[in-house]
Amino acid sequence: MKILLPPSETKREGGDGVPLDLDRLALPSLRPQRAAVLAALSELAADEGASRRVLKLSDRQLGDIAHNRTLLGAPTMPAVDRYTGVLFDALDAGSLPAASRRWLGAHVWIHSAPLGPIGALDPIPPYRLAAGTSLPGVPALRRLWAEATSAAIAAEAPPFILDLRSEAYVALGPVPATVPSAYVRVVTDQGRALNHFNKKSKGLLVRALAEERPRIGSLRALRGWAEENGLELRQADPSGVLELVVSE
Repeated sequence: MKILLPPSETKREGGDGVPLDLDRLALPSLRPQRAAVLAALSELAADEGASRRVLKLSDRQLGDIAHNRTLLGAPTMPAVDRYTGVLFDALDAGSLPAASRRWLGAHVWIHSAPLGPIGALDPIPPYRLAAGTSLPGVPALRRLWAEATSAAIAAEAPPFILDLRSEAYVALGPVPATVPSAYVRVVTDQGRALNHFNKKSKGLLVRALAEERPRIGSLRALRGWAEENGLELRQADPSGVLELVVSE
């Protein structure tokens, strides 16, 4: 099984890893797209006014321009440690034992806007780029990424994909129809969709999987594991949408 996570707008500073190496990232066929986006982002960072306008930055976010300016030389850290925010705080990968972190590295892709899906332990620098941003000099991110990412996922041929991404990142790389998958949304036991707890519940789900490290190769196996662990994952419709049910 592979799990697809969204990234987070907020990220930890610093790192002690070597600078970004595109040849070390998961899904290496995406290297041309990665190089194109990084080049455009670095060029944009040379113009503070343009960066502020294109990236829609507030005064408090202007430091992110420097991150984009130093993308290729900045220290890195594993992606799952770089991202913060509700989902990643709930996952709390830094507190997991080594075996669980290795499981994350083998089973989790985090879908970033500048790099596409990357492995949870792939080393990355801090950056600023959202899925809906239109970068000067490159096609819209959806056009740049979608087909190439779907092809890269298909070539990887995982037996099953659990898709926990937001819709904006699904658009940057839909799971191909040839790969069995399930898209998850979080609802209350009354069926009401959630926002904040949507992210938290997804983070806790991935943490539970990393702690248990089950062998899951199908939707049936996933639902069986969830039931054994007191989680309700119900089929919402025949298209493969699952509802993770939580109490209000």
